[in-house]
Amino acid sequence: MAQLEVIPVASRRERKQFFDLPWDLYRGDPNWVPPIRLVQKELLNFRRHPFYDDAEIRHFLARIDGKPVGRLAAIINHAHNRQYDEKRGFFGFFESIDDQEVANKLFDAALDWFASQGIEAVRGPANPSLNYEVGLLIDGFDDPPWFMMTYNKPYYARLIEGFGFRKAQDMFAFWGHIDMLKQVSQKVSDLSQIVVDRFQLKCRPMNVKRFNEEIATFLEIYNRSLVSTWGFVPMSPGEVKKQAAGMKQMIVPELTTVAEVEGKPIGTMFGLLDFNPRIKEIDGKLFPFGFLKLLRNKKGLKRVRLISTNVLPEFQSWGVGIALVSRLVPDALAWGIQEAEFSWVLESNDLSFKTLKKGGAKISKQYRIYDFGPLDTTANAKFMKQEE
Repeated sequence: MAQLEVIPVASRRERKQFFDLPWDLYRGDPNWVPPIRLVQKELLNFRRHPFYDDAEIRHFLARIDGKPVGRLAAIINHAHNRQYDEKRGFFGFFESIDDQEVANKLFDAALDWFASQGIEAVRGPANPSLNYEVGLLIDGFDDPPWFMMTYNKPYYARLIEGFGFRKAQDMFAFWGHIDMLKQVSQKVSDLSQIVVDRFQLKCRPMNVKRFNEEIATFLEIYNRSLVSTWGFVPMSPGEVKKQAAGMKQMIVPELTTVAEVEGKPIGTMFGLLDFNPRIKEIDGKLFPFGFLKLLRNKKGLKRVRLISTNVLPEFQSWGVGIALVSRLVPDALAWGIQEAEFSWVLESNDLSFKTLKKGGAKISKQYRIYDFGPLDTTANAKFMKQEE
């Protein structure tokens, strides 16, 4: 009879099994895009990442007769718990064969550890937080994900919900073709001019000669603009620095906008080219030559993911976002962009949701964040008994 075990990852061999599992599970899946391996190791804390300066992670591996069949990470984000005055844990990096018992034992192991740490509720998937890849794909499995968006097996929702997790929030990706943009470009331009005149707004692309300063501005406005967003926790200074270094070679200035009032930045928008086809081509390996293949001929990439449109709170609801888009449109057309994805948008973000709908963008993918808890106190009692 096959023997199922779930173990905490400790040895180098177990780390490798945990890391390599997705390549086995998704073999032959035309829509799966492997992660950039170096980045994934950092986000798993197998290599240093500043997120874990204020967070903890435990990795659990499920094996049947010694063969890896599932994995799960249990994460405690102390910054989140301070900000929201919660005792919440997060799960992430979940992968599993289609077997409810495997999933149940992984979550049981994670919940036992959470209970031992005084955690009272669990949310996820977060890989490892809302500032990185987040959510479970529940609709839109017909084509690959765009850059830095998640993808998973269709049955994962059944496994997670089968354990007892319930919906907390849904997130959506909106898709648009350049022809749709041309149809609304005059209207966007007219609305943008009203905003420009009202605030004497100046919109410009980022200045690559001052890259470090500019990217710091982007990330500072990102942190300040999202303070009232559900579940959001600002990135730490270390995370900001790490993100800036990671984006330096990938950002295209033409696909960014900085809005200024009296010389002070009050809003930003940036898009990243969809590098996923090239990441798949190099199988996530940057070395020895993957990095060169990834960044060659950026002009050949014709899809852009518009990751973030952020405006300082005091300027929100005045249409500054329209001005940010309007500045970017001519440069996107000149680049030859054919398609864009606006992702992700929380269902509770009523303003962005309605604006994209009115602009003609189509929902292309749906993602879900789950909650579980409060945790059964018997789990904590069980742990304490084991300790005795």
